[in-house]
Amino acid sequence: MSSMTASLKNLREKPWIWSYLGMLVVWLATISFTGGKGGGDVITAALSFATFTVIVGIGQMFVITTGPGNVDLSIPANIALSGAVAMKVMGGENEMLLVGFAASMGCGLAVGIFNYSLIRVLRIPPIIATLSASFLILSTAIAYGRGLKIKPPLLLSDFTTLQIAGIPVLALFIIVVATVMSVVLNRTLYGRSVLAIGQNMRAAWLAGINVERIRFATYVLSALMAALCGFLLAGFSGGASLNMGEEYLLASIAVVVIGGTSVAGGKANVPGIWGAALFMFMLVTMLNTFGASAGIRLIMTGLIIVAVITIAGGDKPER
Repeated sequence: MSSMTASLKNLREKPWIWSYLGMLVVWLATISFTGGKGGGDVITAALSFATFTVIVGIGQMFVITTGPGNVDLSIPANIALSGAVAMKVMGGENEMLLVGFAASMGCGLAVGIFNYSLIRVLRIPPIIATLSASFLILSTAIAYGRGLKIKPPLLLSDFTTLQIAGIPVLALFIIVVATVMSVVLNRTLYGRSVLAIGQNMRAAWLAGINVERIRFATYVLSALMAALCGFLLAGFSGGASLNMGEEYLLASIAVVVIGGTSVAGGKANVPGIWGAALFMFMLVTMLNTFGASAGIRLIMTGLIIVAVITIAGGDKPER
């Protein structure tokens, strides 16, 4: 009995584990319904599509970790603009791949600087600043990429769709990226500063941390991750489109929360983002397999996500 209590306590202290348990339960329910058919295909598809959610989720996680009110709502527009710019610069030529990547990252850098300028210089709350910025960014993408029908270079499309033994190479690449970002979060001065600012911004400032410089770097990081997503997603999808980032607005926030990051700031977890992204994809797959209508899928998805977050538990209010 005591060992079971200890195990439950450990799970409560590591809420990100629940996203993996939820993923496993949903996957088992899906293959049980299909009689065991297609289980491997579901995992392959989940790894392929969840990868893009993980990319933007990592950037969003760093922003949210800096404290209440910090969020980046410009991600979908950034994805659209970065993807369109990269495709137009490359023109489908393999020789222009690095130039297109640099152009995409340049867009992300500009968006990150613009977002933080609105927050810092004009004193606009982050949620309003990044939402306002998204309209300007999307308008730029529309003006720049209207009617854009350029296929990605063959090297890019091959890289984003290549599989080894049913495992997408892109997923393996992003696992490496996530590992690096986990080290950055937990082992570097920057990462520890992000956590300290989220726990208590004034205390972090009194401790000698350059709060505004760290916040600036964090919004730029989020924008760069969104730009990377736009670049890779355009290659995976066969080209850029103005609406290809729409689904990542709420998804980038949902995977952060489900993955064990505190919305109050000061507490984050990179591995949990992978579990949350896989869980969300498999949840939609399960409901589609069950033949649920669009309305029922939305309701059930919301209820199950709330249940996972509730079971995992949040931060207890301190006196």
